[in-house]
Amino acid sequence: MTISKSFSAIPSGIIANLVTIECDSAKGLPTLNIVGMANKTIEESRERIRAAIRNSDFYYPTKDKITINLAPAGLPKTGSHLDLAIAVAILTHFQQLPLESVMNTLFVGELALDGKIRPIRGILNVVECAAKNRLKHIFIPSDNANQAALYQKKIPEIIPVSTLSELWQICMGYQEPKHLTKNVVKNTETETNGPFLDQIAGQTQAKRALTVAVAGHHNLLLSGPPGAGKTMLASTIPNLLPPPTDKEIFELTKLHSLVSDITEPYTIRPFRAPHHSSSRTSLIGGADGLPGEITLAHLGVLYLDEFPEFHRDFLESLRQPMESRQITLTTVHQKIRYPADFMLVATMNPCPCGFLGSGEQICSCTPGALMNYRRKLSGPLLDRIDLQIKVPRQSTTVLVKNTTSSTQEHETAKNLIRKALNTQFNRCGKFNAALSSVETINYSRLDEPTQQFLDNAARTLSLSARAYFKTLKVARTIADLESSETVQKSHLAEALQYRQEI
Repeated sequence: MTISKSFSAIPSGIIANLVTIECDSAKGLPTLNIVGMANKTIEESRERIRAAIRNSDFYYPTKDKITINLAPAGLPKTGSHLDLAIAVAILTHFQQLPLESVMNTLFVGELALDGKIRPIRGILNVVECAAKNRLKHIFIPSDNANQAALYQKKIPEIIPVSTLSELWQICMGYQEPKHLTKNVVKNTETETNGPFLDQIAGQTQAKRALTVAVAGHHNLLLSGPPGAGKTMLASTIPNLLPPPTDKEIFELTKLHSLVSDITEPYTIRPFRAPHHSSSRTSLIGGADGLPGEITLAHLGVLYLDEFPEFHRDFLESLRQPMESRQITLTTVHQKIRYPADFMLVATMNPCPCGFLGSGEQICSCTPGALMNYRRKLSGPLLDRIDLQIKVPRQSTTVLVKNTTSSTQEHETAKNLIRKALNTQFNRCGKFNAALSSVETINYSRLDEPTQQFLDNAARTLSLSARAYFKTLKVARTIADLESSETVQKSHLAEALQYRQEI
């Protein structure tokens, strides 16, 4: 018998690597050996594949030693993605499937003992891998069909199958393949019951800063004593976020399907809120090359409550992705790059006890405790946060008066955000926060008096080059909220107010 081959793929970051499965056999003890840097999950697939072939009424040799090679041998392989392709290679090797029926075809899916094909993670990554390698067909689990429908190109032809027997009938020509419907998924907003901006008493400046931050995808830090409303302010963001575009839905689904068992498209903007006790690996990523919270917040919000309580090494590791909007994870065998274009929203107390400068209660923190608390947030990290706002406590009089059940203020802010986002995407195709220095200057269109005002403010406030351009980007967003084509002095003055010393 000649060596048979089939093709599959293993997700690696936001891409997938093509894997060639080679099958050979020889007389000897009836064993199934899998070589090629396979992990424990793939090693255990031997029993699943053997049972699936037998229970699907196919012949499985009992007097042959079968060897499966996963090429390239130096590529680490993990997960159950290769089950179906290995089974196809065995069926082809023992002449139960014609060789021509599996040529230019990729197979992916996990096999159950009864021959059913279970869904796998990262299906869009696999489909793109098949297209990149110019394969004409790809067999996928039926449960992954809704996600795969996001792929709108004609090649490869995506064929969903439910069982190993169904795949055999299609390959043999006894059954017509089910053609995948290229449906257009409706992008939706995050569905929550609140809170809304109208339910927050006072805090006019903080609400305005929140609107500006969401409208331009700017990083935001809220500092204030306990009970001031910082967490409640941040909790309104999911109701303010715009729905993702079709392109963003495709990208979000690729990322989130790597770490969860979702089989539907991911149609909302992410709002990730990890606890400060979370491990660095879960936040940054790296366990088996999987993405962390930083990446899962891509195109959405990374909300860090009690900002200084997070480990300092994690806070410092935020600096690079906040600047480059991507993160590179390096493991022993591979280097994986993930997108990380998130909007950071953080809340903190002014000191460990929370009452420094509150004017209502005396701060009980020692100078040493206060110094250690402030050291957790380095200057370079704070310099990367566009808006830094102090959130004072509200008097009981203001709290009692706030009894409205209206959402008019919230809806007004929401409409302004939609309008500003449409303006900036029509202008440059991205958020204002993502503009380069040259783009920021070109799109701001400052006249000479306004430029002089900004330069004087930068000298007075000792703004760094980064802070200078971030202030200009925030001013550009404020101008968009007010439908102004150019950045005016009033827009810069407001943007400068949002860089308060924390």
